[in-house]
Amino acid sequence: MGARRGRPTVAIVLDGEERETLERWARRPKSSQALALRCRIVLGAAEGRPNNEIAAGLGCHPATVSKWRRRFAERRLDGLCDDPRPGPPRTIDDAAVERVIVLTLESTPTDATHWSVRSMAKAAGISPSSVHAIWQAFGLKPHLAEEFKLSPDPQFIDKVRDVAGLYLNPPEAAVVLCVDEKTQIQALDRTAPILPLMPGTPQRRTHDYRRHGTTDLFAALDTASGKVITSMTPRHRAEEFRKFLNLIDKEIPQHLDVHIVLDNVSTHKTPSIKRWLLRHPRFKLHFTPTYSSWMNLVERWFSELTTKWLRRGTHTSVTDLKDSINAWVDNWNNDPKPFIWRKTADEILDSLATYIQRIPQTGH
Repeated sequence: MGARRGRPTVAIVLDGEERETLERWARRPKSSQALALRCRIVLGAAEGRPNNEIAAGLGCHPATVSKWRRRFAERRLDGLCDDPRPGPPRTIDDAAVERVIVLTLESTPTDATHWSVRSMAKAAGISPSSVHAIWQAFGLKPHLAEEFKLSPDPQFIDKVRDVAGLYLNPPEAAVVLCVDEKTQIQALDRTAPILPLMPGTPQRRTHDYRRHGTTDLFAALDTASGKVITSMTPRHRAEEFRKFLNLIDKEIPQHLDVHIVLDNVSTHKTPSIKRWLLRHPRFKLHFTPTYSSWMNLVERWFSELTTKWLRRGTHTSVTDLKDSINAWVDNWNNDPKPFIWRKTADEILDSLATYIQRIPQTGH
């Protein structure tokens, strides 16, 4: 028999680290199938098996086995990765990118309050898709605008520390309640029957509606349990607030102190409320800073009520509206979900300071 012809088989010898890496890549679920196959080829070659046998066992062509055996022998683990593929030459240079960024941040178009992709593309002399890619890469969103309100409360820092500390470290033998009023809840009914949801068609309703009156909702959210005490009244004066405090006094066991987080509405500070508090020394009020309703967790609960129940609800009378709200509250209290406060006062104040420093012309 004549001597064997062709390219000689490259011998593969692995060290312990290479073998461990290859075995891990070969069995890791998130490895690409191509990389896993190459690892199995090299492992088979390290066992001294010929290319034909490896190819038959792995279901690939012997030439494939020969290629990755040789690539590993030349470049070790790096040789198993795909070589970078040449792409089209870059058409947008750094100057064009800088021009788009500068125009976006430092100017506005003559016929609009903010840039659009097409108006910027025309001004910068590049394609809209290139503008979109640049904006996306640098996190620029000219079409979005957010609102903010800085509190002018001279006791802002003290109040933030008081309320945040109350949430994070509630006192013993006490209950912490977040209290507020959701005023002027309207009993609205559509002028025509609502058309139900169907495959391919969303629920449909008329854009106009009939008003059947309003009610005001007082709510006290227990921050520990998530349960809510509620009362509905036709008005929201100090007298109604005092009656709601009486309701809370009856609901909360007498051996517990009651800490109430609430806003700075004048009805919470009238002489009649101050006299009531003197007669009920276990009640202690903690006021949120002015324009800082986000610190009152009951606002989160009001949002749940609005989005899940009121916004798309229909009610033919105030009585119907009250019954509907009471039913939703009962359902909530059967399986309450407390809202968890996580930010410390220092984190809030540091975040606010950082935000103010980013606002131009604030003088800070």
